[in-house]
Amino acid sequence: MTATLIPLAVPNLSGNEAKYLQECIDSGFVSSVGPFVSRFEQRIAQAAGSPYAVATASGTAGLHVALVALGVKPGDLVVVPSLTFIATANAVSYCGAQPWLVDCDPDTWNLDCGLLEQILTEECDFCCGRLTQKKTGQRIAAIMPVHTLGTPADMDRILPLAQKFGLPVVADAAAALGAQYHGRNVGDLGADLTVFSFNGNKTITCGGGGAVVGSHKELLQHVRHLSTTARRGEGYDHDHIGFNYRLTNIQAAVGCAQLERLDHLVARKQKIRETYRRAFHDLEAVTLFPQSLQGQSADWFSGIVLKNPSLTVTTELRTFLRQQGIESKPFWKPLHLQDPYRNVPTTRQTVSEELWFRIVVLPCSTTITEEELQHVVTEVRRGLQRLE
Repeated sequence: MTATLIPLAVPNLSGNEAKYLQECIDSGFVSSVGPFVSRFEQRIAQAAGSPYAVATASGTAGLHVALVALGVKPGDLVVVPSLTFIATANAVSYCGAQPWLVDCDPDTWNLDCGLLEQILTEECDFCCGRLTQKKTGQRIAAIMPVHTLGTPADMDRILPLAQKFGLPVVADAAAALGAQYHGRNVGDLGADLTVFSFNGNKTITCGGGGAVVGSHKELLQHVRHLSTTARRGEGYDHDHIGFNYRLTNIQAAVGCAQLERLDHLVARKQKIRETYRRAFHDLEAVTLFPQSLQGQSADWFSGIVLKNPSLTVTTELRTFLRQQGIESKPFWKPLHLQDPYRNVPTTRQTVSEELWFRIVVLPCSTTITEEELQHVVTEVRRGLQRLE
């Protein structure tokens, strides 16, 4: 067993983070006003391939305000993949709406576009520019695909369906900054709004925070207005129920330093994934995390998928790895199995129900050493042999 635990995913703060934080302290700009906020927004827009960006307090806040800006209202339905972190659905619930949960594609773990087309075509009525679910009469207000683990969803199939049925698209790109789809950055794929997260375990972090990007200037201005309490002018006049979803200058300072090394950090994530692919491709007991079929994933997390369909086996492997000084984690429990969302509309969930509990996320910090990576590889192989 190693002396210290090899962590799953920790921030890489080896750039100008400390320098920029000191600038914040020296200037006194530590709250939501300060030069790093606008600098951060400009650099996020550039990295995402979008002309406009609005920084937010978190990725979840970004999803919420994006949905509100696009007109999602209480009683509506928003199409969401079931295999995602619960914040995706929570943002829908904050609007008073419900998620309509769709199964994932087995090859990408992203929204199953065949199922999406089926439910929109067969289970909905489209009349006078309004799409409603036949069973409940609820309005379908938006589609929210997730670029799972930084692997872009199949936007070539999603966007034509959205256009056909008059639905806006909000892309949850929480971990996808640095990914590409057919050579285009994920903020330039045609979604009305795309949302990123900068939580502490993301490849690029502000310690928290998020950003909403897009190409529609007026829409982004509306997002900014709503996220800054919907205040008009210098007085205390407010024209909407707004939100205090502002990013602080301190957080933006960290983010600016991180973005200076975006290409390096993403490349490091991709190298870690490739290391695991080469190390485990010969094992009959496992399969690997999906790769992008249409481009380049940001490879936020890496790991293995056990072929043995048993939660007990997965837990035993993770327990063994921890005993060897290696942190590993389970994957997201699908939303339709979560208490808050057991009774919302859902498709069949054949793939997500059979997949999620077999996934083991392995250490993938950009600071992990080659020696540590080799230790992970050795102990995973040894742990799998013990479980045979």
